[in-house]
Amino acid sequence: MNQTKATNNLEKYADPEMYDHLHKDYTKDFNVIVEWAQQYGQQQPIIELACGTGRVTIPMAKQGFKMIGVDIHEGMLSLAKEKAENEDLPIEFHLRDCTTLSLPTKSSFIYMTGNSFQHFLTNEQQDALFQAVRHHLNNRGLFIFDTRNPLLHELAVVDKYEQKYIDKKGDRVIEYHSEEYDSLTQMQHCMTKRHIYRKEELIAIEQDGISLRFTFPLEMKRLLHSYGFKILQVYGDWDKNELTAQSVQMIYICQINTADKEE
Repeated sequence: MNQTKATNNLEKYADPEMYDHLHKDYTKDFNVIVEWAQQYGQQQPIIELACGTGRVTIPMAKQGFKMIGVDIHEGMLSLAKEKAENEDLPIEFHLRDCTTLSLPTKSSFIYMTGNSFQHFLTNEQQDALFQAVRHHLNNRGLFIFDTRNPLLHELAVVDKYEQKYIDKKGDRVIEYHSEEYDSLTQMQHCMTKRHIYRKEELIAIEQDGISLRFTFPLEMKRLLHSYGFKILQVYGDWDKNELTAQSVQMIYICQINTADKEE
């Protein structure tokens, strides 16, 4: 995934402070990541890919882990740096494309959360991501990531819905979402129109979009195996429930064995 293609799909993150405001209280993924990090992340730096505003990176550092955060979005990464500096946390941040990642370090634990795997839209981009992860993982190292489970009964229809919330300025926001799935590319194209009200006055209308790739369970299993990953565990959510046909998410706990596949 080259820099141009990647940044063309980042409209959702144009306001890092708003993104951080909306997602800062989510912690279910953090609890699972800490559990595995205690086994695999004690001796070397932990690498978080697509770290965003540091929602998980920063609390991981507070737990005493040595953290490296990587993201392609300069604004998101700048906010993460600012938050880490305010907490006096020595986190190493890198503005990088995860598919061409080349850091001067290896790790025994790499993770990527927030369904960021869906930003890798083509087979070539997915391949490049796994190659980059392999390059930075020590033998027997762990890679954890999540992605949405493609539920066909939901993807088969154009989904339209509203979402309401109060933004960081205290303004009332109504979002109108439209999501349409293309079965040939396995991509869902999502458009959002945002009406912002101050008291009862409409003060702004904004619009953005994003495309998300869906990958099927057996497809993922073969893809991971082809890059030398052994699947230790698959969860259907961050509560560690079993993956079923009705699960909304797929969470993969994978271990690399470089002896199983030539570098």
